[in-house]
Amino acid sequence: KREDMDKIRGLGLGADDYIIKPFSPTELVAHVKAHITRYERLMGKAQQKAADGEVIRSGDLEIYVDKHRVYVKGKEIALTNREFELLVFLAKHPGLVFSRDRLFERVWGLDAEGDTATVMVHINRIREKIEPDPAKPIYIETVWGAGYRFKE
Repeated sequence: KREDMDKIRGLGLGADDYIIKPFSPTELVAHVKAHITRYERLMGKAQQKAADGEVIRSGDLEIYVDKHRVYVKGKEIALTNREFELLVFLAKHPGLVFSRDRLFERVWGLDAEGDTATVMVHINRIREKIEPDPAKPIYIETVWGAGYRFKE
């Protein structure tokens, strides 16, 4: 069938592709190869994710959440547990702005005692370790009067 509605109906019912008759064998082979390539690419990513666990990437920064490791330009960066938790929390919510109070609640916990200024101290320490120029951060941005956000 060659009508647009037939194609739309077939794709809507779950088909991955649609070839109208008459078609050449080379066209059929090209479609099959494209599907195999897409499948292998998707399966390769799934296998890599399974082997590496959850990985968050942004520019030269790589965060291996399950392995508790952070790399910048392939070099491993040592972070304290709290610095790592704070970085992961922000990186899992790119583009969202979190106040110091909210970060303190989410990373330190509701029952934690302390000053929310500790968030600022930890952010500065993280920046010193992961940013090319901590004075001009590219990963963790300050939103003046609102809080911090991880670059999208």
